[in-house]
Amino acid sequence: MRTMGLAVLGFVLGGCAFQRAEIAQDARTQMVGMSKEQVLACMGAPASKAAEGVTEVWGFNSGNGMTVVDASYGRYGGSAVASSRFCNINIVFAGGQVATVNYAGPTGGLLTAGEQCAYAVNACVKRQ
Repeated sequence: MRTMGLAVLGFVLGGCAFQRAEIAQDARTQMVGMSKEQVLACMGAPASKAAEGVTEVWGFNSGNGMTVVDASYGRYGGSAVASSRFCNINIVFAGGQVATVNYAGPTGGLLTAGEQCAYAVNACVKRQ
């Protein structure tokens, strides 16, 4: 019974990761054309800014501090590797409007790429 409860919990949490990955993917298209004021309103102040000519890049950090542990055990012992997931978001402005949204870092799992980015861009995405 306990194993089934853990499996259901894992399924529910995994479903949330898929939803966050979808939000992050939608933001890459929906945010194009937004003004700087709109980005400030939905994401807040950037952690960093850089400019070159008419191009400006705002950097944001995103994630929930999730740590993934992979463990393996053999006949003579075991080993474990822990890694943290996070997302560095770069919003590129050209002429005062969002031209592109880029993600970097270990942003999610194999099937949930970008899910750690959703925490910062969530308020910028319109859901159907």
